[in-house]
Amino acid sequence: MKFEAFEEKIWLATPTIHGNEIDYINEAIDTNWVTTEGSNLVAIERGVCEKVGCKYAVSLTNGTAALHLAVKLAGVKANDTVFCTDMTFDATVNAIMYEKATPVFIDTEYDTWNMDPVALEKAFELYPETKVVMVVNLYGTPAKFDEICAIAHRHGAVIIEDAAESFGATYKGRQTGTFGKYSVISFNGNKIITGSAGGMLLTDDLSAANKARKWSTQSRERAPWYQHEEIGYNYRMSNVVAGVVRGQLVHLDDHIARKKAIYERYKEGFKDLPVTMNPYDSENTEPNFWLSCLLINEDAMCKQVRSDNDTCYVTERGKSCPDEILDTLAKYNAQGRPIWKPMHMQPLYRMHGFVTKDGTGRGKTDAYIPGEGTDVGADIFQRGLCLPSDIKMTPEQQDKIIQIVRSCFE
Repeated sequence: MKFEAFEEKIWLATPTIHGNEIDYINEAIDTNWVTTEGSNLVAIERGVCEKVGCKYAVSLTNGTAALHLAVKLAGVKANDTVFCTDMTFDATVNAIMYEKATPVFIDTEYDTWNMDPVALEKAFELYPETKVVMVVNLYGTPAKFDEICAIAHRHGAVIIEDAAESFGATYKGRQTGTFGKYSVISFNGNKIITGSAGGMLLTDDLSAANKARKWSTQSRERAPWYQHEEIGYNYRMSNVVAGVVRGQLVHLDDHIARKKAIYERYKEGFKDLPVTMNPYDSENTEPNFWLSCLLINEDAMCKQVRSDNDTCYVTERGKSCPDEILDTLAKYNAQGRPIWKPMHMQPLYRMHGFVTKDGTGRGKTDAYIPGEGTDVGADIFQRGLCLPSDIKMTPEQQDKIIQIVRSCFE
């Protein structure tokens, strides 16, 4: 089946600006507060605390900066092991590496595509000295926090919640961003709401919030001059960026509703294809549906082989694969993306520990052998893809995306 290419590109996810953001930007300019203090920063920190239900929020340059400070607040030192969600964006792991610690990757589970609690318990058996767990809410879907929090508590470990992708999502009625002792959200350009950049550290610990503020402004001490007694960082968000976030905050629930409508439209459009959408527990969780993703059934996969930097696939009637679908979407001027490549498969981390639920991962020095034992993250990466999820996409445009994907299986 042939289609006309979209005249304007259909993106994976881009900022949706409503116009009221300019009022707060102008306020920052008119009052001459364009640096790292001002009413916009005060307003968004108060607003996020009220939305999420945490006591303190610290506005920072981006989510990665917030993750880094969370790792420092958790007391992570050089050579410490930190358990980390395996299927995530590299920024999660970078924050651990900045402190010269050692990430150990915990495999994914199929129910939510997040950290597998069974594998986490096994990891504590292998690395009992570990005291920090970095949990990611992938694509806006909350992890299994009842189980994960119970395991971490039993082993005396601190949870850092990477909620960069899940702002506005809930688990058993509780907002994500409240399950970690230190939690992080992101306002990057493609997130559910944006500041063009920016992120936040969330916590209920006043001393930790104050420490993060100090570190984020070059660790200046209280003195008449510039006095420094520890390493600091230039991590504080500007009042101008905060103005964009302030204007966006009021649209969060609307953005989530529109993202959910996109997810449901895809689910209905693909109901008779050999595929499933990225899953969630509908009884206990409400994702923010940041990205809609597709997982092709094993028996409907055509041959697909990926190297570190390239891919090859063989088309087959009635079957398809992520790379064929992504290539086809690109042909018609629409953007999809592969699922996050698991960290244990990345060249940078191939010698790091990786723990699966059945114990067939690898230790600190074992070479990774694809295909041995259960490796859920690798399987989802092989069979999954992210679909265009931009909330400015019209229903008619999405219907065409659905037909393009369906054509790949003909």
